[in-house]
Amino acid sequence: MLSRGDFLQTSAAAAVGTAAAGEVAQAATPGKSVKVRWFGGGVYELATPDDSAIVLVDAWIWNNAGWKAFNLDKPPELQSASAFAAHVKSRNPQYVLVALTHDHGDHMGDYFELLPALVAAGVPVMTVGQSDLFRVALVPKFKAANLDPAKIVLNGGAGMNFGGSATFGTIHTRLVPAVHSTFAGFPAAGFIIDLGGVRVYASGDTDLFSDMAEFGRRYQPQLAVLSAGNGPYTMNPEDAAQAVKLLNVPHAIPVHYAHNAQVLGPQAGDTFKAAVARVAPQTAVTVMHPGESVTIS
Repeated sequence: MLSRGDFLQTSAAAAVGTAAAGEVAQAATPGKSVKVRWFGGGVYELATPDDSAIVLVDAWIWNNAGWKAFNLDKPPELQSASAFAAHVKSRNPQYVLVALTHDHGDHMGDYFELLPALVAAGVPVMTVGQSDLFRVALVPKFKAANLDPAKIVLNGGAGMNFGGSATFGTIHTRLVPAVHSTFAGFPAAGFIIDLGGVRVYASGDTDLFSDMAEFGRRYQPQLAVLSAGNGPYTMNPEDAAQAVKLLNVPHAIPVHYAHNAQVLGPQAGDTFKAAVARVAPQTAVTVMHPGESVTIS
């Protein structure tokens, strides 16, 4: 069996000259790393080692209920909008991007408090997500928060659609489908995020679906962060492990569990890790606690 490095090189060589090849050729740089901090539920932060670029995947932070099941208290910097904005500002980032997967409360519950707080703190922040959600459903909410979508949403307020991309400084994102619902009726999404030389697949809330194999072939992410909590809304740990197999990704982190009574508790992380060991043993798994930070290389 080819090593992951050999697989990347072989795939890139085979794809030269095609439209997809451009994407493969721009895959993550070996030896680079990204910091991941889980805020509970399906919400987390990605950052370069020097904090020059930060991506917040969704925005449910100080109201996040994903700590109680772990018997953990939120640290001070995660307890209010102003505290979190000051914390981000103190890290002196050049670019902060809030990537919104969809409009459910456990993903955007703090979104319209977060963005004004970051702006007020002088943080260089932009946001992005599915274009119709941003151009139609969220416009009145941006105005109510005294935010101009044309100035804070990438691509001049339009966001992006599936197959499209958006760039903020050193952060490059693409939008990919997710099989899930939304309040406004516009599509739920995941992201392919290039940050600090690492490519991350952020699944958002989703079921297992066959296009994940194409995400793996086309984008070749180094890290997948996958919903794995089961319940009425997303895939369970075993199906999330099958997603890892389809993606053929070197490293995976499970999220979206232990934050409400309808999903699995803290044991979901270990269940996912055991399932990945069975179906995709080449993939390393990191199981986190809310508030914890890990560096993935």
